[in-house]
Amino acid sequence: MTQYDQSKKDVLAACLWLSEHGYFGSQRGSGGNVSVRGDGAAMVITPSSLPYHQMSPNDLFVLGLDLAMIEGQSSLKPSVEAGMHSVIYRHRPDVNAVVHTHQTFGSVFALLNAPIPALFDEVAFALGSMVEIIPYALSGSQELVNNVETKLANHANAYVIQNHGILALGKNLEKAILHAELLEKIAQVYCLALSTGKPVSQLPQAVVDLVKAMRDHEVKQAGGGKA
Repeated sequence: MTQYDQSKKDVLAACLWLSEHGYFGSQRGSGGNVSVRGDGAAMVITPSSLPYHQMSPNDLFVLGLDLAMIEGQSSLKPSVEAGMHSVIYRHRPDVNAVVHTHQTFGSVFALLNAPIPALFDEVAFALGSMVEIIPYALSGSQELVNNVETKLANHANAYVIQNHGILALGKNLEKAILHAELLEKIAQVYCLALSTGKPVSQLPQAVVDLVKAMRDHEVKQAGGGKA
């Protein structure tokens, strides 16, 4: 028994739910990854290349935010995206869980390389004033980590990675999953609205500014910017 046992169980349960609901792009594969912030400068994160339905809590890794190994199976490797999760935790003190998926409608905008503007106030207050695009880089590369880092200052809780997938952040695992759901909702609705060829109504600028101010305040209350 270790202090990370419950976090491992929670992350695996989240992965199984996301997989069963199609958020990883397939139910039999190992696409996507999930993590939670641990005590101190640590995180619990999924392993690489292991299908979720074959995974046990003991297969998850505990890494320092410097990616040093704390706990893990020698026969497995941590997610190749561990660096991406680490940079989020180091720069966003308000974030305690990260979900990276390959969900369908979010992926549409990954291919269009198009951000999703503020369309509904309740979604915008949860996700941020815009779901921005993180420029493409090879999965697991330092370039992708750097690209993610450049976008974190907007204090949003959702991003689309060009030609890749999405990132959903939250103050806990439940919120991160909810934000992935909300992103899929607005991505689907926005895609359908664009398909009509008619102008898409967006939120007034005053509301967008309020959303940004509230997100900035929440991050400041959590401890500022870069950690």
